[in-house]
Amino acid sequence: MIYLISHRSMHFLVLMMLACSAQAFAQSTRDVQPVALKFETRTPIDGSKDWDWWQARTAFVPGNSPFLITTMSETGRTGTHNFHDIYQSISSDDGRTWSKPAPIPSLKRTLQADGYEVAPGDLWPTWHARTGKVLVTGKTFNFENGKNENRLREKVSYSVMDPASEKWGPLRFLTLPENDHSGKPIVAVNAGCTQRVDLPNGDILLPVRYWRDAKKHNYTSIVARCSFDGESLTYKEHGTEHTLPAGRGLYEPSLAEFEGEFFLTLRADKSACVTHGKDGLNFQPTREWRFDDGKPLGSYNTQQHWVTIGGGLFLVYTRRGADNDHIMRHRAPLFIGQVNPETLQLIRSTERILIPENHATLGNSGVCRVSDTETWITCGEGLLRLGKRKEQTNKVHFVRITSGG
Repeated sequence: MIYLISHRSMHFLVLMMLACSAQAFAQSTRDVQPVALKFETRTPIDGSKDWDWWQARTAFVPGNSPFLITTMSETGRTGTHNFHDIYQSISSDDGRTWSKPAPIPSLKRTLQADGYEVAPGDLWPTWHARTGKVLVTGKTFNFENGKNENRLREKVSYSVMDPASEKWGPLRFLTLPENDHSGKPIVAVNAGCTQRVDLPNGDILLPVRYWRDAKKHNYTSIVARCSFDGESLTYKEHGTEHTLPAGRGLYEPSLAEFEGEFFLTLRADKSACVTHGKDGLNFQPTREWRFDDGKPLGSYNTQQHWVTIGGGLFLVYTRRGADNDHIMRHRAPLFIGQVNPETLQLIRSTERILIPENHATLGNSGVCRVSDTETWITCGEGLLRLGKRKEQTNKVHFVRITSGG
């Protein structure tokens, strides 16, 4: 049987469908219930009069005697990217005390035969449940004659720590294809400051960035699927390639999985971007981060990271508009806010300060997920030489976040 629908009826039907869609969208927005979080500061780790602890991030190691391990870059207090050896500090009492930071022998800044000094950095340690190892990923900083940085020599660096011995293996490097899906070369590749996702079979979804042109400092970001056997990290494939033509493109990508979907946040010079996808490799076009009132988030030229806790999806970030014009790139205070996973917007009413502004930058944070109800945020203060605290030592801050109960 065939029904004929008049033009007026069709118009009414379309209006009804649009109204229903709008109602469904509004309902989905209302269904994002704010998750109550509890914040507890823990004992910080102090720097020294000569060195700052920067790019500090923490991994939780479960077991009969669980512990937290924090890796940190020994950073000179003058100049840019003045990174040296990697140190570690361990806490066995839930962050109430930390061991004296000690250098990791295999992750020292070393002089190469060609005259370059190479320092691993921008590291992110994470427990790999399938193998029972701590895998740290990041990049290399390469200094000709110990002074002039050459970004084209950057590599995806990694190292493995065996909790049984608490010893780190050698610095190793991930090999990627020579060209990306567009046929452009993959050069100056690194995984500095990127937050990964481990799959149930042990494969790793590692966000990576690279240049497509050795003469243009413009990043393209991808998620690479890698296998990991407890010793070696091996590239298998990667998905969509995200960039912007202006400035340095899209970089420092971080990934999270939430309710069967994957979320990617990316740094850009003028803003911050977000996208999502179903398989962790392929994503929709990126969009600018905004609050749920439609206004831009105001985070720019620095990284953001994810927290999944208490059945909610959260973003950790810095932004403009927080009485912080005196802070370089507005990189303090450090905020957390809940994300609407359908609209990819921050719910403004949920925004809270994780670490207050104290005349230091807080943009280079790290996230350590312990369980569905517990996550730690680690952040080393930076660029104290620019503020009122320039004669003081820096601190590595720790915030324990819990939900429920």
